[in-house]
Amino acid sequence: MRSTFASATVRLYRLDEGDPVAETLFYGPLAEALAIAAAQSEAVQLMLWIATDNDVAAYLDIADD
Repeated sequence: MRSTFASATVRLYRLDEGDPVAETLFYGPLAEALAIAAAQSEAVQLMLWIATDNDVAAYLDIADD
């Protein structure tokens, strides 16, 4: 992700392979989105994505950064 500063506005959403509709869980600062995502179960974390104004990444791909 190119916009990785803690206050970058992001969309945290859940995307299930069996359901084509994404469920937005949070819209706001990256730091808060990461905290919300970390509080989810491992099964849910597998389906989480974070979108900035210029990139999209799976939560687990950036959780280790």
